[in-house]
Amino acid sequence: MTRFRFTSLLLVLVVLALPCSGCVRGQTACTFLPSNNSTATEIPEGFGVNIDFTDPQPGELKMLSEAGLRWVRMDLKWDVTERRLGVYDFSAYDRLMTALGPFKLRALFILDYGNPLYDNGAPPRTEPARQAFARWAVAAAKHFGGRGALWEVYNEPNHSLFWPPQPKASEYVALALAVGRAFREAVPEEKLIGPATSEIDFEFIESCFRAGLLEYWSAVSIHPYRRNDPETAAADYCRLRELVQRYAANVQSPKSKVQGPVATGSGSNRVISSQAIPIISSEWGYSAVWRGLTEDKQGELLARAWLTNAANDISLSIWYDWRDDGVDPKEPEHHFGMVANAYHQGREPVYDPKSAYLAAKTLTTFFNGYRFAERLAVGSSDDYVLAFRKGDEARFAAWTTSNRSREVVIPFSSGRYEITRHTGEELKTAVIGEKGLTLSLTTAPVYIR
Repeated sequence: MTRFRFTSLLLVLVVLALPCSGCVRGQTACTFLPSNNSTATEIPEGFGVNIDFTDPQPGELKMLSEAGLRWVRMDLKWDVTERRLGVYDFSAYDRLMTALGPFKLRALFILDYGNPLYDNGAPPRTEPARQAFARWAVAAAKHFGGRGALWEVYNEPNHSLFWPPQPKASEYVALALAVGRAFREAVPEEKLIGPATSEIDFEFIESCFRAGLLEYWSAVSIHPYRRNDPETAAADYCRLRELVQRYAANVQSPKSKVQGPVATGSGSNRVISSQAIPIISSEWGYSAVWRGLTEDKQGELLARAWLTNAANDISLSIWYDWRDDGVDPKEPEHHFGMVANAYHQGREPVYDPKSAYLAAKTLTTFFNGYRFAERLAVGSSDDYVLAFRKGDEARFAAWTTSNRSREVVIPFSSGRYEITRHTGEELKTAVIGEKGLTLSLTTAPVYIR
């Protein structure tokens, strides 16, 4: 997981899908939004965060859950839980699961890394090591079975940092197949996902699909990191979804995909078919000290990334990271967090919230219980107005990717509308003119009700 890189409204609007032009050259632009609003993930059930602890600090999970987060993603390390051959100790993760319970937080466990008992700690690339890894993975799934966890096979196996000295798709495929077959045999009710690639590595991912891994995975997980606008991920999602659909047509045994919710929370029974395998963004963030970024900008980008994912039917969005790893102003890895590094015992909040935390909390609160419905055309393709619905009510998010503010007119019906910044401050109450609501958009999203 460590990163070493860089009120009801009448709508009289034209509806567009998020742009996917150029995702497949020579073909018509594809659309990939939910055809029925009821299939979209309800906010905030599809949002979470990466953590790096099994023993949370007092007050930590309370603060985390108050941001509207419903998932935590955490390494379940092989070398930590099997220190003697065939003897498994999950006690640290028992403590974590016990701590998550009162806050109704679900776990996405990453089955990852090597073990010095096998292949001298290298990634499992020999058959004995793969089978040992698969036995351990099944033991973990049995131990925590029926508790709504997702099981992700490895972390960024296409990156040399995590699969040294050089990643090979064939080696990862062999491991993932071993785990998939073992899960199907021993724990078929548990949900297995992968391949958790660094960025969206289409060549690596297609190798996984070609080998038949979609028969075993309940969702496809990727890490759509990028230095540019998060909205650019829409075209990549389109291309990936087409790839999934092409290979899913050959899936012979989709049983593991149709037995319950994959990335929805309590009260939902979303069913996944082999022709609608979800895509999960299991790790994505922006460092506040990357060139051109600040903590305020980081908060904007969190909101835009999650809104982009919601508008592209990404079932689960996991932000990297929960807490800053340090305080070095020049070290990017120290500044991915939603909250600052220092813990303040006996104080609320126990961590200093950054703009990213405020952005997450505002988005999940403002749109609580809403589902993405449609993107509205207001002019330029750089301008985004997204509609979210809950029953007959609608709320909106609006921003632009242009470096200059842009004035748009949204043809709402008459009435008064409240506008809120993405970090929670109430901006104003707007009164509709003859043509509708005139709004000046910037790269910082605003929310309208």
